Amino acid sequence: MCARKSPRIMVTGAAGQIGSELTLALRGRYGNENVVATGHKTKPSPKLRDSGPFEFIDVTRRESIEAVVDKFNVDTIYHLAAILSAVGEEKPHLAWDVNMNGLYNILEVARERQGVRVFCPSSIAAFGPETPRENTPQETVLRPKTMYGVTKVAGELLCDYYFHRYGLDVRGVRYPGILSSETPPGGGTTDYACEIFYEAIKHKRYTCFVREDTVLPMMYMPDCIRGAIELMEADLSQLKHHADFNLAAMSFSAGELAAEIKKHIPELICEYEPDFRQQIADSWPRSIDDSAAREEWGWKPQYGLEAMVTDMLENLRK
Repeated sequence: MCARKSPRIMVTGAAGQIGSELTLALRGRYGNENVVATGHKTKPSPKLRDSGPFEFIDVTRRESIEAVVDKFNVDTIYHLAAILSAVGEEKPHLAWDVNMNGLYNILEVARERQGVRVFCPSSIAAFGPETPRENTPQETVLRPKTMYGVTKVAGELLCDYYFHRYGLDVRGVRYPGILSSETPPGGGTTDYACEIFYEAIKHKRYTCFVREDTVLPMMYMPDCIRGAIELMEADLSQLKHHADFNLAAMSFSAGELAAEIKKHIPELICEYEPDFRQQIADSWPRSIDDSAAREEWGWKPQYGLEAMVTDMLENLRK
C-alpha cells in the first residue's frame, strides 16, 4: 500500500508527547537518516537526538521551515507542533500564532514544493457542547469553546482547502486523549489519564482535576502512532475524507481508570478536585464514531482499557 519506499520525512514538534515516539517509529520503518526531527525549545531526549538528524525550528517563521525542508530534501511532513488545550486557554494568542500561522507556513512550504505530503492531526477538541456526545458522528456540529479547539476546526478547513484548491495531499485525524508510557503529558485536558499512572507508582495517591464520572475517548500511544502511519500509507484514491478523520479506541471514566489501576496497585488513593479543565472536558464527546476511518483506510485499534493499563504499568515500572 505504501506509495513510496523511502520517503524523506520531517517531524515538527518531535520532542513532544506524540512526536518523540512517532519519530522513532518512522526511523525504524524508513531509516534513521530519512527522518529529521525538529523542535522549538524543548531539548530532544538522548534517544531522539542520537538516532538521527535533529534541527531547531520555529514554525511561526516560514524561513526556518524552508531551510530544513530544502536541506534534507523533505517530501513528507508530519506537523505535530502545537499549543494544547489547557495551555491554550492560559495563552490564547500564543495558541493561535503557533497552531494557525504555523500550519499555514507548513502548507505553503509544501504547496510551493510540489509533491510534498503533509500529516496534520486534529483533535476531539474540534467538537463543542452542541455536538452529540455519544458516538459522535464524522459529520457533525463543530463549535468548540477553547482556542485550541477553534484552531483545530480552522486547521481542518484550511487543510481541506489546500487539498481542493491546490491538490496538496494533506491528511489528518481527530485524536482523542493520548496515553503514553514514554513521554510525560504536555498541557492537555486529558493529561490526568497519564498523570495518574506516574503518581500511582511513585506516591500511591493522585488528585484528579476532573470529576470521577468524567468519560472521554482515549487512545494508547502505539495505536496513535500506527494510525498516523497507516493513514499516510493509504491509497489516496480510497480517501473520501482527508484531514478530519474521527479516530477512536476506547472510552472510560476517570473513576473506571483508577479502578483498573487499583487492580495492580491496590493501595492507590484517588481523589477528585475538578478545576477549569472540567468545563473543557464537559464540552467534548464521550465516545466517537470512527466508521469513516475504518471503511476508507482500514483503521482498527489494538488496545482497550485493560490491555493499556497493564502495558503502561509494566513499561513505567521499568
